[in-house]
Amino acid sequence: MKRTFSFFKRFTFICFTILLFAGTGRAEAPAQIGPFRLNQPITESERYLDMQTVLPVRYMEYVNEVEIRSIKGFKSGLVAYSTCEKPGRIVRIKLKYADSSKKFFDRLLQRIIKRYGKSDEYRGDPFHVVVAWKWSFVDKQGNNISLIVQHNTRDEEEKMGNSIKLTMTSKLEEYQACHEKEIAASNSNASRPETEIEIPGLTGWDLFVPR
Repeated sequence: MKRTFSFFKRFTFICFTILLFAGTGRAEAPAQIGPFRLNQPITESERYLDMQTVLPVRYMEYVNEVEIRSIKGFKSGLVAYSTCEKPGRIVRIKLKYADSSKKFFDRLLQRIIKRYGKSDEYRGDPFHVVVAWKWSFVDKQGNNISLIVQHNTRDEEEKMGNSIKLTMTSKLEEYQACHEKEIAASNSNASRPETEIEIPGLTGWDLFVPR
């Protein structure tokens, strides 16, 4: 009986140890790729950016995007930063690697898996024309962060070559809420809405159906 109890204690300790390390096996949430770091002021990265290329992101007016300069190892890239709450903070990093080969992608993927564990979700197509893997993290401050790596050399509707995207998704949601509040405040202070323009001779379905 004593021997059985001793075995049970050892077994319980081993199981507890496995669970403990399983919960802490993944490294801390990633926050940086190359010289760019999430939540960092965009001004601290200006030497790596072409600030003359700044444009608002379509349908995301609370975020601006700027192209990277020529950086060794990368072909191109876009860095997005907030324009509403805490303006100027980097919220997304999208980079395309100079090496577009599948061999490079496989080696990159192996290193990411070694550091962060297996991916949480496959985001590519079933035929692996576009191969994309996604990881989801929560950093020490409680921010949700997503990491996506992708390989594509055939689908022209997707980004070609090897690319990586790191996004602070919870901050994007905060900035969107901030923008919506600004829009609501602007609408409440606005004067009468502009009168809609009517097109002479085009009414009903004649206005909508191609001729």
